[in-house]
Amino acid sequence: MLQKFKTHENLNKRFDINYYSFGNLFQQSDSFSFDENQTDISMPLERISKIQKNASNAIVLLSDGNQTIGNDYQYTSIKDPIFPVVIGDTTKYQDVKIAQINVNRYSFINNQFPVESILQYEGTQTIKLRYSLENNGKVIFSKRINFSEKNNSHILKTFIKASKEGTNFFTSKIEYLENEKNVVNNSKNFSVDVINKQTEILIISSFYHPDLGALKKAIESDKQRKVTIKIVDDKKNQLNNYQLVVLYQPNKKFNTIINQLNSSKSSFMLITGSKTDWSFLNNKSLGINKKNINQLENYSARFHNGFLNFSQKNIDFENFPPLIDYYGETTVSIPHQTLLYQNINGYNSQNPLLITANQNNQKKVFLFGEGLWKWRSTSFVKKNSFQNFDEFIGNLVQYSSNKKIRNRLDLDIASFYNANSSIQIGAFYVDENYQFDDRATILFTIKNKKSKNKKTFPFSLSGTSYQLELTSLEVGEYEYTIKVDEQNISKKGTFKINEFLIEEQFTNANSNKLDLLAQKTAGKLYFEDKYRLVIDDLINDNRFSTIQKSKKIIDELVNWQWLMLLIIGLLSLEWFIRKYIGKI
Repeated sequence: MLQKFKTHENLNKRFDINYYSFGNLFQQSDSFSFDENQTDISMPLERISKIQKNASNAIVLLSDGNQTIGNDYQYTSIKDPIFPVVIGDTTKYQDVKIAQINVNRYSFINNQFPVESILQYEGTQTIKLRYSLENNGKVIFSKRINFSEKNNSHILKTFIKASKEGTNFFTSKIEYLENEKNVVNNSKNFSVDVINKQTEILIISSFYHPDLGALKKAIESDKQRKVTIKIVDDKKNQLNNYQLVVLYQPNKKFNTIINQLNSSKSSFMLITGSKTDWSFLNNKSLGINKKNINQLENYSARFHNGFLNFSQKNIDFENFPPLIDYYGETTVSIPHQTLLYQNINGYNSQNPLLITANQNNQKKVFLFGEGLWKWRSTSFVKKNSFQNFDEFIGNLVQYSSNKKIRNRLDLDIASFYNANSSIQIGAFYVDENYQFDDRATILFTIKNKKSKNKKTFPFSLSGTSYQLELTSLEVGEYEYTIKVDEQNISKKGTFKINEFLIEEQFTNANSNKLDLLAQKTAGKLYFEDKYRLVIDDLINDNRFSTIQKSKKIIDELVNWQWLMLLIIGLLSLEWFIRKYIGKI
């Protein structure tokens, strides 16, 4: 075909023909191979319109119309008529595919987590296919789906029970069509990390109090938690069997227990009140100290909006009944954050009522006051539900019971990607309570190992995760660093872009899109076996008549100063010679 264009006498008399090839690059060429591993059709059209912007051009585009990178060529702003010649198979094949899977990265054990599958069909028949979800080769869900030319897309949502702790792998499948040409897109794999958050919690006190029952009910409102209440003694306890120890109004009998907690760096929650031995606590190097007098005081709560260790809403703390503790100034000598401040008879004090601390990975919660049972009752009266109070206590338990150090930043990234594909990277960031934090700024920096080029991209918040899309990365190996801005939290790793002939994934030429391009630019579509027609039509198209232009330039001799000087010099030399010879 190309040789016909080059050797056609009338066509070459009528037009000054330039030949360009495109794929990864746009360049002048007199031979075409059609073997590029990616195609940008919009780029050469825009480039040609700029190169030949003052000429009347006809563009003959030899392509299958399938574009893998770049802007959508259908919306090009080029004004020149385009005459596409469709290269390749134009047969339309039926195809069904799983376009996308949406699923949360994490789930808690025994919870039901949602899986959303987007299914698409290309074809004219009315068909019914089975969709299924598999876990380790076992079908855990299936459903027959109806497709037709009009009903060609389905969003299917189902719930799967997280029954096994750890990373669970799943496969989403849709049945093959008869004689389906592309079956690679009929399945997708995904995984879910199942967290077992069942915790054993020990509450130790030297006496019985209504607060103990309120704490037990609030904590056990989460079915994954179990509470044991014990009266303190001087014996050594098996604290390692529990994920959290709650010390209720400690005194000297707690000495062995506190020593155990400190030596093992186990997290704990400590609640003080009217029967707390502050002289004992002040000598235990817990990071708190109170210069108290033998007088009790009522302390109301004031919520602190700037608390950042985990997400906690204000559940109307200011209108809860006051808690009781000894009067005196409380000082904290370890790094901490204050969730509630004291309010004494309407006076907003800067003394803490509830703080959280993390000292050398030992988490501590201090509540300076007894009377939590009144808070739970008041919460029920106000909302006809214990939920707000129970969630508040649950947040404190969740924060302080994390004995295992889990990652606060997790990254959903593969080790290998195919060239030309859109790279979707997900990040999941949680606060110190391991609850999703939507306030973060997360940055992703990549470096090409070969070229050493660096680029930094910000993640975008998307629901309950952060998402980033990378496109047009060159083939090669990359190092990456993901970092949470203003936090000492980061991760590093590598991924590789492999060569991938994405062109082979297309089952047919996109003649419809090329036809729309031709119509938009007042051109015409041709097929490969009828390419001679484009030559005839171009020769007979009056829009491309031959135009001759001439340009006449007149310049004054006086403007050629060097020539004037030369003439004057020669005339002067002639006069001098004649004068000299005449004297002899």
